[in-house]
Amino acid sequence: MTTEAADPHPLLHWWRNHVITSVDHRSVVEKVEDEEAFDGRYAFMILMSAGIAVLGLLLSSPAVIIGAMLISPLMGPIIGLGFGVALFDAVEIRRALVAMVLGTIMAILFCAAIVSMSPLQTVTSELAARTRPNLFDLLVALFSGLAGAYAMIRGREGAIVGVAIATALMPPLATVGFGLATANWTVFFGALLLFFTNFMVIALSAAIMARLYGFGPRLSPRQTLFQTAAMLAVFAALAVPLGLTLRQIAWETNASRQARDIVSQQFGDNARVSQLEIDYTAEPVRVDATVLTPSFVAQAERSVKAKLEAALGRPVGLTIEQFRVGVGDAEATQLARAQASERATREARAVTQIGEQLSLVAGVPTDRVLVDRDHRRAVVTATPLPGAGLEVYRALEARVAGAAEGWTVELVPPPAVPGGVSFGEDAPDAEGSRAIATAIWAARRLQLPIGVSGAQADVVVAALTEAGVAAEQVGSGNGAVEMRWLAPRVEPAG
Repeated sequence: MTTEAADPHPLLHWWRNHVITSVDHRSVVEKVEDEEAFDGRYAFMILMSAGIAVLGLLLSSPAVIIGAMLISPLMGPIIGLGFGVALFDAVEIRRALVAMVLGTIMAILFCAAIVSMSPLQTVTSELAARTRPNLFDLLVALFSGLAGAYAMIRGREGAIVGVAIATALMPPLATVGFGLATANWTVFFGALLLFFTNFMVIALSAAIMARLYGFGPRLSPRQTLFQTAAMLAVFAALAVPLGLTLRQIAWETNASRQARDIVSQQFGDNARVSQLEIDYTAEPVRVDATVLTPSFVAQAERSVKAKLEAALGRPVGLTIEQFRVGVGDAEATQLARAQASERATREARAVTQIGEQLSLVAGVPTDRVLVDRDHRRAVVTATPLPGAGLEVYRALEARVAGAAEGWTVELVPPPAVPGGVSFGEDAPDAEGSRAIATAIWAARRLQLPIGVSGAQADVVVAALTEAGVAAEQVGSGNGAVEMRWLAPRVEPAG
């Protein structure tokens, strides 16, 4: 009887004596260390890959995005981290983490700088696709990490190219940079979660593959048990929320199909559902449908609403617009409705962006921003910023208003003291004129009168009054000119 046949675990015996022994462990470790090093080549390729990725996302061009994936060097440090974990090598773990963290920060900041200078700052379909990771993304990262580590161990580096495309490490980082530049925190944190998922799962799957191929043979059973427990904990911590997201996406997809079917059935075969939009974040769920129909259907909303609530198991807010058209006119009317829908979508994105920007500069939640779509007006009251004067709030308002074409933007500042007005010979100098202009702006926002004291207070009072601001001379007529807020005037009753 042969030794292999006598072995109680012949498959394990074959793996150890025929597969593991065929690997040049020292050569693989040297190759991994070379790939994870942070040097000039690595930094340059990070920046070039990030630049290509963010431009591809802004242009919504898959071909350009794939180009960024091909040259991205991020797989090296991630696989190096996995081997460091497998070997319990603190030096290698630290070296891989330093390269990974520095490369990540460089990529995010470089992408944010490009987006800040770009006239294109709308959330494209390619950007949106990287803001909602789910369990399938975790599985892609898992299989990619196993494939990447196998290619590194077995000397098949050409396969790394396919792995890089599959995991798409750089596009999520570019999306994070976009979210940072535009202060869109939904995009920022969604893309960051996707990158973190890819990063952690690839590193852990690389560690698993390294252990299978005999790396770290001197580890004690206790160290191996710790490795296994830590890996399972990380996978579980990522899988649970991503699984819930996948479940929600599946529910939304099924709900959209059911909603379209129910609306179509209500109007019959000769009608056509031109547009169907569902807002799952609203409470209740908001459904807006546009139907092209040869004849109006009375009580359609009531009937469809009842069927939708029964099918979805949730309260539904429903609006159905019926457009009566002949059978031959349906296509033309549908095109017109599609164009109107596109305009409405752009308007909704503009409203969201204005609200987020005002929320950011004012230091308040987005629900504190008052947006009047009908009159294209947005108003928010700012919280006090340490050391900020009225001119800071005025500049912040101007910045948001400059990006919100066609909108009236008002940032109501805290009632900071307007301050002094410097003079030349007989009139305010350039700095004094700016102080008066800022006081006029603040008085209009706060609806407060201004009191002016000092030797040339009458000049300032005249300038304020001419601008429509209630002002009066107070205090002595000597010394430097100072402005301060007065109590609101109360008109006598009757």
